[in-house]
Amino acid sequence: MANVVVVGSQWGDEGKGKIVDWLADRADVVVRYQGGHNAGHTLVIEGKVYKLSLLPSGLVQGKISVIGNGVVVDPRHFVEEVKKLQGQGVKISPDTLMVAANAPLILSLHQELDAIREGSNEGLKIGTTKRGIGPAYEDKVGRRAIRVMDLGEPDSLMQKIERLLLHHNALRRGMGIDEINAQDIYNELMGVADFILPFMGQAWRLLDDMQKKNKRILFEGAQGALLDNDHGTYPFVTSSNVVAGQAAAGSGVGPGALDYVLGITKAYTTRVGEGPFPTELQNEIGQFLGEKGHEFGVVTGRKRRCGWFDAVLVRQMVKICGINGIALTKLDVLDGLSEIKVCTGYELDGEVLDYFPASMGAQSRVKPVYETLEGWQDISAGARSWADLPAQAIKYVRYIEELIGCPVALLSTSPERADTILVTDPFQT
Repeated sequence: MANVVVVGSQWGDEGKGKIVDWLADRADVVVRYQGGHNAGHTLVIEGKVYKLSLLPSGLVQGKISVIGNGVVVDPRHFVEEVKKLQGQGVKISPDTLMVAANAPLILSLHQELDAIREGSNEGLKIGTTKRGIGPAYEDKVGRRAIRVMDLGEPDSLMQKIERLLLHHNALRRGMGIDEINAQDIYNELMGVADFILPFMGQAWRLLDDMQKKNKRILFEGAQGALLDNDHGTYPFVTSSNVVAGQAAAGSGVGPGALDYVLGITKAYTTRVGEGPFPTELQNEIGQFLGEKGHEFGVVTGRKRRCGWFDAVLVRQMVKICGINGIALTKLDVLDGLSEIKVCTGYELDGEVLDYFPASMGAQSRVKPVYETLEGWQDISAGARSWADLPAQAIKYVRYIEELIGCPVALLSTSPERADTILVTDPFQT
């Protein structure tokens, strides 16, 4: 049985929540391997809506769920989200949920710093969720992070906090804001330690045991590969690696454990926050896609920017992530359009490109080259087989497959779990 990595192939918001939930029904273990509580996943099961941003989607299915070392964990949000799901009837205990002992924590000072930077009139605005994700990853790389395991060592915790504040209070002095008292951070952490510590464990060991027992593992990514710190639209990216290869490092398994990579891909393109977006539609069609697709952030409520499908970007992420098949989502949002455009290349300073350049300046200047396809007036929403799809919708799907050089493994036609057409079962490859 194969282990499956789920990765967003665009800028996030591709519908990973539903697909992960659909796959979790076939998995034994579900692992979050990067990001934090800045990436919202919405699940709709039998009409009941579950909104998750930190916890693995498999929890709703009762699967063993793991928050890996590659995730930055806000301990206060962890408590809040666990209690919220428990209030909806989801059974969560240390038997079903493990948090990697070596996962770094997001503190209140990280959120404050994030908000100050984004609210400043100076410097580059990235468009973050202001949840402290970036500053927490900075401290991880700077080797001064407080980690989950530190909550269980209160005698040495104050020393670690003081080392952290040597950096942060210097920053705060430079910004002209009040310094932070170490005791306040200590109290903040001790206030949640008793709740979190029972969930702490050696994630790498659990996953190794699961592999030896031939259990199916689903690696759940957050956000999208175009926000990857190395391969995304830098500097308008997140602070972690989002590409599929991070599933190994961010959960504590070897790369050989990653058998199949499923790229979640929206039938059009959206983006939240700042940064380049070649196919963005600032017109009535963009508004149509946004309203019909309910394109508002699960975490922030921010309106998403909308545009035509960009085959160049997705093809690039297919190669970088080693995507074996895509799960095409929100095809039904295109129902009713008389014509649909697809970006097949770019024009940059008189030259035609078949890739997205890495330069910030070039990314801002590329102009999309479009191919126009006939739309369809029939309804694809709710389709559960190819026979239920309009002929032109099938042509659109086949054209996308051709352009990105990757087959469709799953096709989603509504937020409901059952409205999914299975072409290839990733777990059986």
